[in-house]
Amino acid sequence: MPDTAAAEFSRLVSVVARLRAPDGCPWDREQTLESLRPFVLEEAYEVLEAIDRGDRSALREEIGDHIFEGVLLAQLCAEAGDFTVADSLASIADKLVRRHPHVFGDAAKAANAEEVLGRWEEAKARERAAAGNGAAQKTILGGVPNALPALLRAHEMGTRAAAVGFDWERAADVLAKIEEEVAELREAVEADGRASRAARVEEEMGDLLFAIANLARKLGVEPESALRRADDKFARRFTELERRFAARGESLRDAGLARMEEEWGRIKGDEKA
Repeated sequence: MPDTAAAEFSRLVSVVARLRAPDGCPWDREQTLESLRPFVLEEAYEVLEAIDRGDRSALREEIGDHIFEGVLLAQLCAEAGDFTVADSLASIADKLVRRHPHVFGDAAKAANAEEVLGRWEEAKARERAAAGNGAAQKTILGGVPNALPALLRAHEMGTRAAAVGFDWERAADVLAKIEEEVAELREAVEADGRASRAARVEEEMGDLLFAIANLARKLGVEPESALRRADDKFARRFTELERRFAARGESLRDAGLARMEEEWGRIKGDEKA
């Protein structure tokens, strides 16, 4: 299997290089690191969607598409003389070996995943210290991409902070924090007439969402996926609501909130039946 994977990866690298050749594909030749950004993000979300659906056939294809974007990015960098895809592969393989001494070295075995995360952050701290004089110093949160969706970024920052002990002890403690943030948001919403009301409401809403992301992390729930499933559920139920009223020759706008809520309850009941 490793030999087969290596051969297919080498074939993909060759295919991408051919696409970027002077007589290759005009579209591929026009791409830049900046123009590929939306495609990288799109492919990542399509991988997540296949996982959420439990569709292994689609996942196989989407993983391939995602890897292709990485190879194409590396090809552009190779053409610029920066680095090759082989350099990227060597970098991640070396990092994984270096940061898993309990697997590849003589360190004591990790008792659980939480301990592994703690050791990972400790290893990163040692690497930052070793980088030393003049090297760009990275902080614990510095490696969290700003381009991540905000909810996922909050989750990742909480995870990294927790790995070095900066965390609530229990999920119940985060619930208390959420209740505190709700109270502060309510106070901001009720502050009619204040010039700074809108800014404060936005700030308090952000604090509440950040606390909710941390509760999700504490409960072992990835909030971006949880919200995406909630989005899908709402879309499914709302579309069914619209369909049912349309079947009666009515529009939702004319139905009124009370009747819509009544039908919404029936839809939920039908799903549970």
